[in-house]
Amino acid sequence: MTVVAPVRTGNARLFDELRARFGERFSTAAAVREHHGKDASYHELVPPDAVLYARTTAEVAEAVRLCAAAKVPVIAFGSGTGLEGNVAATYGGLCIDLSQMNRILRVSVDDLDCTVEAGVTRKQLNQHLRDTGLFFPIDPGADASLGGMAATRASGTNAVRYGTMRENVLSLTAVLADGRVIRTAHRARKSAAGYDLTRLFVGSEGTLGVITEVSLRLYPIPEAIRAAVCAFPTIEAAVATVVATIQAGVPVARIELIDRVSMDAVNRYSKLGYAVAPTLFFEFHGSAAGVAEQVETVGPLAAENGGGEFRWAESTEARNKLWQARHDVYFAALALRPGATVWWTDVCVPISRLPQCIAETTADIAQSGLLAPIVGHVGDGNFHVGFVLDPGQPDEFTAAKAVNARMVARALALDGTCTGEHGIGQGKMDFLIAEHGEAVSVMRAVKRALDPDNIMNPGKILRMN
Repeated sequence: MTVVAPVRTGNARLFDELRARFGERFSTAAAVREHHGKDASYHELVPPDAVLYARTTAEVAEAVRLCAAAKVPVIAFGSGTGLEGNVAATYGGLCIDLSQMNRILRVSVDDLDCTVEAGVTRKQLNQHLRDTGLFFPIDPGADASLGGMAATRASGTNAVRYGTMRENVLSLTAVLADGRVIRTAHRARKSAAGYDLTRLFVGSEGTLGVITEVSLRLYPIPEAIRAAVCAFPTIEAAVATVVATIQAGVPVARIELIDRVSMDAVNRYSKLGYAVAPTLFFEFHGSAAGVAEQVETVGPLAAENGGGEFRWAESTEARNKLWQARHDVYFAALALRPGATVWWTDVCVPISRLPQCIAETTADIAQSGLLAPIVGHVGDGNFHVGFVLDPGQPDEFTAAKAVNARMVARALALDGTCTGEHGIGQGKMDFLIAEHGEAVSVMRAVKRALDPDNIMNPGKILRMN
C-alpha cells in the first residue's frame, strides 16, 4: 500500500491563496496527489503537494505567478501517459492539471491547421475532425494530451510519413516561470523572424514553461488505406526489409516491427492468429493507384528477405483492430508474467545502422536472460525494449539497467540518440550528457535565463547543480 507523503507545511500560505481563488478545483487530498505523482513508467510515485485543475491560460498564469513569488515548483500534467517519470514531483510543489482545458478553439479546413487547448487528446481531436475530411496523424499509442505530446516531442507509428510533433506544431501558447504568457509564432507555414521559440518549447517537458495552447498541422484523410502483416524467419530479415523499403523511397505511412516474443504476447492478449515470428505491420496511404504501386514495390522486397504472404486488413474495423493490437503490446507483455512491471525504453539510430543496433541488442538481451520484447517504429530507426520485471527481484532491475545502458551507448556510437520519443525525464539525464556533451551547458543557460529559480518541473532533463 502506497503511503503518500504529507503536504509541506511551508507552502500553507500559498495554498490558502490558491484554495480561496479556485475552490474545489484546488486539492491537497492524498488520492488526488497520488494520481498526479506518477506516469505510465517504472519510475516510482513522487506526489506533488497540491493539485490545481486549471481551465484557462489566464488561470495557469495566475497560479504560476503565485508559485514564482513563493519559489514553489510547478509541474504540468496532461494525461499521465509519459514513460520517463516526466510528471513526478521530484521537489514537491503544485501540479497544474490541464485536462479541463479541452476545447478545440479553431479548425481551418482551407489552411489545413487547427488550434487546441493543451488538454485536448489526439483521439478527441480526430473525432472532432471526422466530418471535415482531415485528420491529425501523430499516434504515440496512448490517448495522450496534445499539450503533453508537444512537451515531450512525441512521435509514434505514423512518423515515418508524417513526421513527429516537432514537424507538426506550428505555434504554442506558453506560460513562463514568472507568469508571462507568450505565443511562439503565428500561423504562417514558414518564418525567418527571430529565434524559433516553438521548437525550443517542443520537447522541453515543462521545464521552460507550461504549454496551454497548440496550433497543429492537419492532413487530408487518404483516399485509400491498406494495412498488412508479414512474418519473417528472423528479426534481421524483417529489419533488412525495412531498410530496403525506406531506401527505395516508398512513402509508407507506418512500418512497425514486433519481435517473436511480442507477437506471441499480442496473439494471446488480442486474440489474433498471426504467425509467432518476427513480424512487420505495414500501412499504405494515398490514392488507389498510389497505394497499389507501394504494395507492388514492397512485396518483392519482403519476399527477397524471406517474408511470408501479406495478410491484409482493409476495412476501417479490421485496420483499427490490427493497430489496437500493436498499441496493446504493453498490456500483452504484462500478461506474459502476471504481477510483473514493464519498463519501456527506446533509442533511435540512422536507418542504415538499424540492423546492427537491433541485432546486437537482441543478442545482449538473450545473454542477460531477461524477458524483454522488442517493438519499434522502425521506419524512422526507432525501437523500444520492454523489460518485463518482477518488482520483488532487484537483481532483475540491475540487469535491465545494464542492458539499457549498453543499448544507449551502442545507439550513440552509431550516431543515434538515447531517446527517439520518450523524452529525458528523470531516467535519461546522464545519457543526455553522453549524447550532447558541452551542448548541455547551453541548455542549462537557456533554462537559467527562462527559469532562474528552477521552479518549472525541476529534476527533469537537466541537473542544474
